[in-house]
Amino acid sequence: MSLFRLTLRNVLHRRFLSLLTVCAVAITVAFIVLLTLSRESVEQGAKKGYGPFDLVIGAAGSETQLVLNTFYHIGAPTGNIPLAVLDQAKQDKSVDQAFAMTTGDNFKGFPIVGMDSGYFFTRYGDSKLQEGVMYTRTGETIVGAYVAESLGLKVGDTFSGAHGLVQEQAHESAEAEHGENHGSGEHDEEHDEEHAHESFHYTVAGILPELHTPDDRAVFTTVDYAWAVHELAPEDREITAVLVKPASLLGAHDLKQALDGNNGVQAAYTSKAVSDVLNAVDQGSRLLSVLTAICVLLAGIAILLSLIAAVGERTKDVGLLRLLGKSRVYVWLTLTSEGLLVTAAGLIFGLLLGHLGAYLLKDALFAQAGIQIEPYHWTPEHWLIVAGALSIGLLSSLGPAFRMYRMHPLSLFKS
Repeated sequence: MSLFRLTLRNVLHRRFLSLLTVCAVAITVAFIVLLTLSRESVEQGAKKGYGPFDLVIGAAGSETQLVLNTFYHIGAPTGNIPLAVLDQAKQDKSVDQAFAMTTGDNFKGFPIVGMDSGYFFTRYGDSKLQEGVMYTRTGETIVGAYVAESLGLKVGDTFSGAHGLVQEQAHESAEAEHGENHGSGEHDEEHDEEHAHESFHYTVAGILPELHTPDDRAVFTTVDYAWAVHELAPEDREITAVLVKPASLLGAHDLKQALDGNNGVQAAYTSKAVSDVLNAVDQGSRLLSVLTAICVLLAGIAILLSLIAAVGERTKDVGLLRLLGKSRVYVWLTLTSEGLLVTAAGLIFGLLLGHLGAYLLKDALFAQAGIQIEPYHWTPEHWLIVAGALSIGLLSSLGPAFRMYRMHPLSLFKS
């Protein structure tokens, strides 16, 4: 009987214990694979999330909140700033490109973002739309590929937006259902605002191609959409942020110094705010790394216990093999190959399970944070996972195998 057939027969003889060991290895490998893919996706998504815009200008507050809302469409804006800030940024010689952004409304949970159409050509080059044309008039929109797919939007469709975040609207509805009293003036103001949004209709002029950035899950329109919805006079018009592509890093520094802290305006380095977010993610990853190490230890113990049980069951079988002339090396290989076979089976199932988990979570992760996880991506760390898993299987096998290797065949048979 060949070594492989003997090893396979021994594994199948203890089906339940072998299955538990395979599951322990598979769950550990799947957890590590999912963690690896998620961490890489977060890092890559964060780096390419803001494109060439190294500086962002917005209302005073949290720099991280400003950057996340502007580029990743997460959370609420820090506030509004005067429209004159845009003119000041465009007139600065150290600025290559500057684009105004207005936001604060949503359509079925997806943010409606007012943005100059030049933003797309500056950030993505001359990439064509998937369908339709770029917006040119107030009320025309182009929608991200993820939004169009999720909501089934097509060119020519019309819709009405809603003010603020969906969570805020749900909270207000809950308060109304519980009969909380509001002043008549406040009630009328909220009613007028809701009516203004419902009466203003958007038309889908085009659909963006898959950009693999947070812009895939946003609805874009002209900057003046918010002014049109609320019928604001020219002197009352404000913007949410200014996205700046500086001509040089020194120019970005000078513009930041000129604007930061003046009249409730802040200028933030995009890369610094993103680095702060990644540092927070890294701290969470360290905690997960500890849990991963515990899982790896438990998987190694499971393999060790499985082989110890195998040694106890097959003592006489091994003694008989030795009396029939099989060498100590053959006996040693039967046990180590069993450990490697169980580990390899768990490794294969773990890799498949980890990538399946990434596939199932990719939409949820993208919907919440705009991070695109690649479930079919094979990273260099995968090779480390394979080598590490097989090494743990081999090391766990050495103890029981060495114990059988040292014993005399007669003592093995008599025991």
